Amino acid sequence: MLYTLFLSCAKEEAPTESPVIDTPSVVYTMPEESALHEGTWLQWPHEYQYGKTYRNRLDQTWIAMTKALISGEKVHLIVYDKNEQERVSELLKKEKISFNNIDFTIAPTDDVWVRDNGPIYVKDKNGKLFIEDWGFNGWGNKASYSNCDGIPTKLAKKQHIETISINNLMVNEGGSIEIDGNGTLMACKSSILNKNRNPGMTQQQAEAIFTKYLGVTKFIWLEGKAGLDITDMHIDGFARFANKSTIITMTDEDLLYWQVPDNDINKLYDAVNKNGESYSFVKLPLTKNDVLTTYGKNLGKASYINYYIANNVVLVPNYNDPNDAVANRIIQNLYPGRQVIGIDCRNLFANGGMVHCVTQQQPK
Repeated sequence: MLYTLFLSCAKEEAPTESPVIDTPSVVYTMPEESALHEGTWLQWPHEYQYGKTYRNRLDQTWIAMTKALISGEKVHLIVYDKNEQERVSELLKKEKISFNNIDFTIAPTDDVWVRDNGPIYVKDKNGKLFIEDWGFNGWGNKASYSNCDGIPTKLAKKQHIETISINNLMVNEGGSIEIDGNGTLMACKSSILNKNRNPGMTQQQAEAIFTKYLGVTKFIWLEGKAGLDITDMHIDGFARFANKSTIITMTDEDLLYWQVPDNDINKLYDAVNKNGESYSFVKLPLTKNDVLTTYGKNLGKASYINYYIANNVVLVPNYNDPNDAVANRIIQNLYPGRQVIGIDCRNLFANGGMVHCVTQQQPK
């Protein structure tokens, strides 16, 4: 995911292959996104950080996501205060959206990016559900974060789910990592092994933490580009695990447009799983045209990679572009048991993120 800050960056060196860590150190396992959900968490946009114009430009995207999700799972809406709960309720009522599967949590937030600051749900070997509270520092102290950093603990208390605090052990945003559901993690070093997140942490130390707390034993490390955007290049903007054997990404030309380093492109295509088997690749286009917001701002071309897999539906970012239909069709072929629903992300992309960035799954 990208968000709003764009800087320049020097070319990175080629990544090196990381060793597989022994499985006995696995304590918790994170279910993959496509596993059955209890629900989805959303942090609703509000006026208290960036003003009413910011909020109003995003409301329709949250309405569309809520409407699409309630058919197959609960939708947990985090709203800033009681006034916001009443405002959001009125918006949903106007759209004739049922409240049967909607649950409100009142908690102040700094912004909408629950994928990065929200709870990570994991299970132990007995299937018991836990909430992991990883460190969140506003993508390396680039944005306000104190409210959002407290969200996992607040939700754990509300749900009476035991919290595993990793807050002081490692800073890690959910959008920084992709897991294949079969013990492999893919990430960019630039957004994790970065002095603004985890100064002095080695790759080996990071892998040991991921193994213990996410249940992964094989690592695909790309270098990424620190400073390119506020996230320091999250993996979920350009490469995802579509399933245990498939990586969904872009063409070489589009990856270069996205400023993915040449060596990372080669490393991505050469990736193998924990059994040494190569992945299949599905490639989505970027938008055909530059994306224009509803208020006329030109954002350049946008990615469809940042979609979200729910129980009954797959929410795909759409941009009022001819390639919306192309991307929706390709993704629909990957998930024949779920309905692809396009979500208008033009205004959300102006703030740098898409659907995956603002959703967080709670497994059944």
